[in-house]
Amino acid sequence: MSSNKNSKGKKLGAGLLMGLLALSLLGFGVEGFGTARQTIGTVGDRDITADEYARTLQNDLRALQAQLGQPITMEQARLFGLDQRALEQLIDQAALNTEADRLGVSAGDETVQAEILAIPSFQGLDGSFDRESYRFALQNAGLSEAEFETSIREEISRSILQLATIGGASAPEGLVEPLLEYQAQTRDFTVLTLTADDLDSPVGQPNNAELTAYYEANLERYTLPAGKRLDYAWITPEMLLDTLEADEDELRAAYEARSAQYRQPERRLVERLILPDMTAAQDALDRITSGETTFEDVVAARGLTLDDTDMGDVTREALGAAGDTVFALNEPGVAGPVETNLGPAIFRMNAILAARETPFEDARTELRDALLMDRARRILAENIDLYEDLLAGGATVTQLANETEMQAGQIDWRPDVQSGIAAYEEFRDAARSVQAGDFAEILILEDGGMFALELVEELPAAPRPLEDIRTQAVQDWQTAEIRARLSAQADALIAEVESGTEIDALGIDSLRFADLSRSDPVPDLPRAVLTQAFELQSGELATVTDGARVHVVQLHAVASPDPDLDTTQQIRRALESQITQSYTQDLFGYFSGALRQSMPITLNQQMIDAVQQSF
Repeated sequence: MSSNKNSKGKKLGAGLLMGLLALSLLGFGVEGFGTARQTIGTVGDRDITADEYARTLQNDLRALQAQLGQPITMEQARLFGLDQRALEQLIDQAALNTEADRLGVSAGDETVQAEILAIPSFQGLDGSFDRESYRFALQNAGLSEAEFETSIREEISRSILQLATIGGASAPEGLVEPLLEYQAQTRDFTVLTLTADDLDSPVGQPNNAELTAYYEANLERYTLPAGKRLDYAWITPEMLLDTLEADEDELRAAYEARSAQYRQPERRLVERLILPDMTAAQDALDRITSGETTFEDVVAARGLTLDDTDMGDVTREALGAAGDTVFALNEPGVAGPVETNLGPAIFRMNAILAARETPFEDARTELRDALLMDRARRILAENIDLYEDLLAGGATVTQLANETEMQAGQIDWRPDVQSGIAAYEEFRDAARSVQAGDFAEILILEDGGMFALELVEELPAAPRPLEDIRTQAVQDWQTAEIRARLSAQADALIAEVESGTEIDALGIDSLRFADLSRSDPVPDLPRAVLTQAFELQSGELATVTDGARVHVVQLHAVASPDPDLDTTQQIRRALESQITQSYTQDLFGYFSGALRQSMPITLNQQMIDAVQQSF
């Protein structure tokens, strides 16, 4: 196997191992299924345990929750297909493990050890393996060292099989070349832009007959979308503020509770670099202060980045033993060395943030608003049972408002309405889904408020009266009239160029572009101009309309990409990588599918359901 393939295999193995580790650690918190080895199924001679399925499913759930930014229920997860995806992943792994056993593919102890030692989660501050971190992480994940090391060994074996399957895949030149030609081809063209200033006379104002004709011809533009007439009752924390008050003692107690916010001591923006011993720390400091090297270079020599050293803005107290040394600097610079609880260190101070104190009187309004808003939210939360009981007892939303402090209202809601209560996304979602006969229910707004709504009637799509949108209609008519006149003028110019006149000799300002690719910007012009230029043959002309502007485009030359240019080579490498990746995914998919068809697969649906119910 070539060195390139070895490198690829190492990267792939490391990536798969890190995925396994993340999957195992993210499983922390999933309820176990007893000490017995309970399985959800078998593939060949390999069992898939309930705990493996739970960890995989938990990992996928958390990834989706992070992507969506909100909690996901198991029912929602099924709609996304997470339960099946986790199961398919484990079936594929079991099939690969069975095939690896059949072929005798395995990894030695030294290889497993090297992979574990390279995992950053198990390394201490000095970059070496930390056995306590290793033991603690596995304990939290509910794994023994033997189980984890076996999973590492199996993951390496699977990656070997995968590389053997996809190792020969490459992007065929017959596919790369035409794609490269399309992506990197360049064109030379001229753009001549006509605006209202190029007209012989202004378009003026339409008469009533012209405006009416235009309105009727473009009625869909002025038609309101279908919507719903809704009755609603709602209340927000702001609506309760005038009924609440905070006394002086409460405000002063809140001020003291937030003293860290209102009384901020002097802070420094600091970076800290830990070194092996005081001699090395002093040597690094001396070389930096003498100008022989820089703080950045010393950090890089330690195999770190500046992000690894950044402490943010810190107080003297937060720096501990290094506080006096760092705060002795009156301007940005390097200080130390200092013996810290992490070892000898040098510090770079980048900025001084002066102490800041906000007096109670200046913070009073902010404190009152925050205190009362919090109290109002608590009151609403306590009242939710009352609101729900009234609706459950048959009250309409209007009666709900009459019997509580909620406010009633009616709205003709359409998809483009986003004012008043419709400014809340939660209300718009509810309005979109409510149907005739639905029972009203209390729903929560993002600011802690609540609402309930009922459908009064469906509102069909309806044209807005011309008198209500006359100003807009006049502007639209003028734009259309300008565009029509300019298009006629552009057609005349094109005819003149086609009869032999150079486009630059027409007496209208134009822009000449050379060597533009499909992805290059065209300042002050719509993207459609560049798109049109790449649809023309050399010498051809075309027009592109853009609001009240019309652009005349003439293509002069087409140039194939220069294979020696760095940009061309970069595009080629990117295309080869994308195509190869697509091929390898397909190849491995076919291989996995063939393995699964060759092995008996049995699943315990009852146990699968039990795992899902545990969530």
